[in-house]
Amino acid sequence: MPSTMPKGLIFDIRRYSVHDGPGIRTTVFFKGCPLRCSWCHNPEGISPEQQQITRTRTVDGRKRAYQETVGKWFSPVEVLDILLKDRVFYEESGGGVTFSGGEPLMQPEFLNEMLLLCKKEGLHTAIDTSGHATGQIFNRTVKNTKMLLYDLKTTDNKIHKSFTGQDNYLALKNLLSLDETGPAVIIRIPVIPGFNSELAGMEDLCNLLAGLKARVQRVDLLPWHGMGHEKYRNLGMAPPPFQGNGSDDEYLVSLIDLFAKGGFNVKKGG
Repeated sequence: MPSTMPKGLIFDIRRYSVHDGPGIRTTVFFKGCPLRCSWCHNPEGISPEQQQITRTRTVDGRKRAYQETVGKWFSPVEVLDILLKDRVFYEESGGGVTFSGGEPLMQPEFLNEMLLLCKKEGLHTAIDTSGHATGQIFNRTVKNTKMLLYDLKTTDNKIHKSFTGQDNYLALKNLLSLDETGPAVIIRIPVIPGFNSELAGMEDLCNLLAGLKARVQRVDLLPWHGMGHEKYRNLGMAPPPFQGNGSDDEYLVSLIDLFAKGGFNVKKGG
């Protein structure tokens, strides 16, 4: 392989995943994200640079703290070697590889090289993305993948910017640009109290999806679960302001019913 192949900064490679697309998958987590979502449960994926995080281990019955570097540079071939170890599981389960983050579209050259290598090996690929990228990057990349896990948050630009640090123009524009010739799409909507959990906001999202030309296979409603606070502390970051669960089960059932009546295959979780 040419030495000029781009390298990618990865903070985790998780094998045997069953929540990041169909079948058994390996999920590759890219470091760096343009958004600052107040509820993010992967804060180690926000910074586009390597970081030090405090971990603890038990030695002789006592907990001891130590420092660990988050983020490692990989060549595409190094990642591919890891992915191919589980080819048999992908084939038996209808699974494959998911590129997540962070935001994988922040490292487009590395991402596209990985997608092309996976395609040559016959591996199914999915990209878990917020859609926050230029149209040039987005359109080039989606041609190389079989599926998008598209994180859709709110149609309200003001609210979106106040809770993520960015407006939602690119995310909505890129979503609306998809059509039946593009990859299959699973829409992932986080249900966040005080942000987008109200019924009116969810109705707006349902109406937006109803006008898409994309091949939407499913809508996943993802309630806020309150995990990840310890990661923030260990990174020296302020934890999310949200507490508890995103919605009670009864309310989630009503949201599922809303999207089902809109003609979508919808489920809780992802």
